[in-house]
Amino acid sequence: MCVGIPMQVVLAENDKGIAHCQPWPADPQNESAPAVIDIRLVGHTGPGEWLLVFLGAAREIISAQRAQQTGQALQALQQIGAGDTSGLNELFADLDREPQLPAHLRAAATGE
Repeated sequence: MCVGIPMQVVLAENDKGIAHCQPWPADPQNESAPAVIDIRLVGHTGPGEWLLVFLGAAREIISAQRAQQTGQALQALQQIGAGDTSGLNELFADLDREPQLPAHLRAAATGE
């Protein structure tokens, strides 16, 4: 399975088809070297923009809101993997509704 990681462009070298990016959450205190990402699939990009990255290649330019939602979902998966289920509601705050069964399953569950 391949999981997309939200990354923010620090420096774009559009003529070379690469961008230097930091993963979400964007942290100016983070002293790790930015990852070099292939941006040829998304075209021109610039500092501050968010990318959805799979295996070192950007597949899509995304909004800051989507980067946050994706990053929080990944954080929730890490917590669950570590056995920690606290705080999951906050990490999925954008899901402000009860999940609904698809119609064919709803009918089976109610015996209709």
